[in-house]
Amino acid sequence: MERILDQIPRFFSGPNLLLLLESAGLTLAMTLMGCLIGFGLAFVLVYLRQTPGLWAMPLRLICILYVEVFRRIPFIVVVYLVLFFIQTVTPNASLFTIAVIAICLYAVAYTADIIRGGLESVPRAQVEAAEAMNLSRLQTNLRIVLPQAWPVIVPPAIAFAVSFIKDTALVSQVGVFELTFRGKELNNQGYSGILVFGTIALCYFLMSFPLSMLGQYLEKRLATPRGQRRTRKIWFT
Repeated sequence: MERILDQIPRFFSGPNLLLLLESAGLTLAMTLMGCLIGFGLAFVLVYLRQTPGLWAMPLRLICILYVEVFRRIPFIVVVYLVLFFIQTVTPNASLFTIAVIAICLYAVAYTADIIRGGLESVPRAQVEAAEAMNLSRLQTNLRIVLPQAWPVIVPPAIAFAVSFIKDTALVSQVGVFELTFRGKELNNQGYSGILVFGTIALCYFLMSFPLSMLGQYLEKRLATPRGQRRTRKIWFT
């Protein structure tokens, strides 16, 4: 304990705090970029997966296979696969880019099921009513299905992003200078592991807790009162 108390003034010096702040910003940037891009691509994947018709069966199978495969591969394995593939194609690619691509690929698989569940929660009768009014499939999804699916999609999607802030620690295995990597560096410099990784744990909490609160706020904000759930008006124009 005396050793930790002696190290506190040096550990929380300006250069170390700046180093931790930069790595925390990098961790947050990787998570948000990868999850947001992945969330957008997941919508495309779900849309293709729900394409009707016999001609679209190979497309649907590819989408299902992608989701099932990536949901069953550990994230660290995905990181290494992306690392070796990108280095084969583009040797000068940055580690940050590799990490964002790996997060994006993983996020697509997980958020696709969240989005699909949200879209399928909308009563089928409303989709059939839109089709009866000659709305295209894209118009039906954008105007009818998606506005009602948001309350189901948003909370678990944010929860996934929050959990992934912690999982980004795995990209330190390939040399990305995020929080956990910087923690290892500081620990190798002789600082107490309790002091270093206790601070790292606090940084992860400070990044994830506001997002968790945002998710809870949006869940309450988007929630539909029970009495209005069956009487919500749907505008077709």
